[in-house]
Amino acid sequence: MYSPKEVCDKLGISYETLRFYCKEGLIPNIHRDKNNWRVFDDRNVNWIEGLLCLRRCDMSLKDMKRYMNLCLKGKESIPERKVMLQKTRDELLAKQKELQEALDYIDDKQKYYDDVLDGKVKLTSYIADLDE
Repeated sequence: MYSPKEVCDKLGISYETLRFYCKEGLIPNIHRDKNNWRVFDDRNVNWIEGLLCLRRCDMSLKDMKRYMNLCLKGKESIPERKVMLQKTRDELLAKQKELQEALDYIDDKQKYYDDVLDGKVKLTSYIADLDE
């Protein structure tokens, strides 16, 4: 069993984040010690790790709760969970494409500026008249 601090240290999260997930009911089957303090087992830690990943995927809290409730239903809900995860994956791929396009733009600009500085091409601008 892990204390909240141990879970936070293990997962690299703040106590406030852990407390928030607990208060939102996103961590089922939390245990309590003799002093009624929350304690977490390996299953809880693995579940929280999954929640953190879903959050990094920009899954909403509402969808995270829906996903948790589906998980609690067992095997019968796997098809619906797969649909949710596929939707999230598709959204991530679209964001990845946008980010790649942005990176490509930056890389092209950097190369252009290197070529200008090396005298290979003349500096041009869309926003200013450059009389050199």
